[in-house]
Amino acid sequence: MTSILIAEDEARIAAFVEKGLRSNGYATSVVTDGRSALDLAGTGRFDLLVLDVGLPQLDGFSVLRELRRRRHDLPVIMLTARNDVSDTVAGLEGGADDYMTKPFRFEELLARVRLRLREDRTSEVTVLVGGDLQLDLLTRTASVAGRSVALSSREFSLVEAFLRHPGQVLSREQLLDSVWGYDFDPGSNVVDVYVRYLRKKLGPDHVETVRGMGYRLRTAPAPS
Repeated sequence: MTSILIAEDEARIAAFVEKGLRSNGYATSVVTDGRSALDLAGTGRFDLLVLDVGLPQLDGFSVLRELRRRRHDLPVIMLTARNDVSDTVAGLEGGADDYMTKPFRFEELLARVRLRLREDRTSEVTVLVGGDLQLDLLTRTASVAGRSVALSSREFSLVEAFLRHPGQVLSREQLLDSVWGYDFDPGSNVVDVYVRYLRKKLGPDHVETVRGMGYRLRTAPAPS
């Protein structure tokens, strides 16, 4: 099983990332300071490191520099609350493989994790299909039965979440996590609102309500 080390001192974000990665089949370990991150990342037990910049004891930049100085080629995705171009440049020039600014959607992080872990990048799926619904991840376009459908960024991400979990019932909490990220109000009805938007655009039968559980994308025609 692929193992991912999460170095993040904000408990809410660490739990959010760990929960999402585990639900997608990855083994995870969490550390909350830079010294522990450096020690564990150098053991060879992990396939990827998700590294926060603002760690105590040893910041993320220092952890990264030391890993690269020791010739560790472990893929590193850096996380930061900063939104300064110089920070991004510093991380990438220091040897990071990717860089994400908080807040972020889990689906975006997951896509980057998969990209960095994948050995043969030519095999990456770029078109998701479910029944007569098709989503092109490269061109960010959608179609139903060959008919082009204009989706907003959130609508597109919501459909993507459904198509990546074919046949599964996704709870409102799962959809909030994957589409809106950890920076959301758990009492919000935003998922229900966007499901209504999708039904108007895709057709009323494409998203099925499973009472008391959540929503599921219907990939076969509804029974008459």
